[in-house]
Amino acid sequence: MGVFLLIVAIILFVIADLIIRTVLKKAEEKKLKKQREEALAVNLKLDYSHESKTLKRVEVPNPRARILAVDDEEIVLDSFRKILVLAGYSVDTVQTGREALGLIQKRHYDFLFTDLKMPEMDGIEVCKAAKHLRPDIDVIIITGYATVESAVETMKYGAMDYVQKPFTEDELVEMVNKFLIRRQERIKKQLKSRVHITHIGEYEAQDTIDFYIPGGVFIAPWHTWAGITESGEVHVGMDDFACKIIGKADAVEAPNPGMEVKQGQLLFNIRLGQNTVPFHSPISGRIIQVNGNVIENPDRLELTSYENNWICKIDAEKLEDDIKNLKIGQEAVKYFEEEIDRLHAYIKKSVTKTHDEANIPADGHIYIGELRAVPEKDFNAIVNDFFLPKA
Repeated sequence: MGVFLLIVAIILFVIADLIIRTVLKKAEEKKLKKQREEALAVNLKLDYSHESKTLKRVEVPNPRARILAVDDEEIVLDSFRKILVLAGYSVDTVQTGREALGLIQKRHYDFLFTDLKMPEMDGIEVCKAAKHLRPDIDVIIITGYATVESAVETMKYGAMDYVQKPFTEDELVEMVNKFLIRRQERIKKQLKSRVHITHIGEYEAQDTIDFYIPGGVFIAPWHTWAGITESGEVHVGMDDFACKIIGKADAVEAPNPGMEVKQGQLLFNIRLGQNTVPFHSPISGRIIQVNGNVIENPDRLELTSYENNWICKIDAEKLEDDIKNLKIGQEAVKYFEEEIDRLHAYIKKSVTKTHDEANIPADGHIYIGELRAVPEKDFNAIVNDFFLPKA
């Protein structure tokens, strides 16, 4: 009986908690709606003619995004303000393209909505000029059914998408919400890749484009790493820069135990389908062990190419001399940053992409598994430029 009452009490508690949360959420939504309605009523009465003759502005607290809309039809602009302000967006509206271009040079906007057919300056001209002045702004074309083909044509001038008139309130809000998600995803990809120094054992696999270098690990200029063990032997593997741009390795071709190797000589290979990426030794010495766990299960390298996922262990012969040619700490971080910028610049300039547009690296961003996506000639060029020791 006591257990039954306890279960009933727990169920009632959960139901009560759910009801309270629902009530609070609705109250918060009601409060936000009231604030937005008040902003819509008050801000439209303010005079912004000193900025732009036809400018009407409605700003809401903590806007989801800032929108500038330009259309020569006041009724369309009225709809944009009412619908999008109540959906949580701050909205400025003007009736000419020249006013819009003047405003985007003075204020920050996330989106510019422009009608396609306008006197003096049409939507195509507005789009071209806006993307020239502010490449970061996302331009959306407002168009009627008869001009959809022309709206699509503006994509080559940098427009993100188009909105077709007429539209319902729900349709407009749904479309703008989707545009916002696309913008946020694009900006996330554009954030410059960061390089972190971590301590051994602190690395955690993340869905990220960040790069890692464990504290105390030496990095070779051809992207292998060396970690000195307590016994004085050296673990060797490929660094995180190589790991990221290779992505999933199909196989690891390890060296034979007992083999002698000099710094800069071929040590092991990573197989990607029919292609091979060679890795050269960061130090000189004799191979005393290969890591069977990684050889048998190369997927381990997707978690991290450091710590327990070393490829082989070397009994170093000239460690003191060899480490002079390696990088550690902030010097290694700087090297990674230079390599990231160099690879991105190379790909942007030289590579014909085979993967879809959503995965094309933006400024400072490296696409994980980049080597799998490039043509054979570019694959070989990247391998030669980034993974082979310079003569």
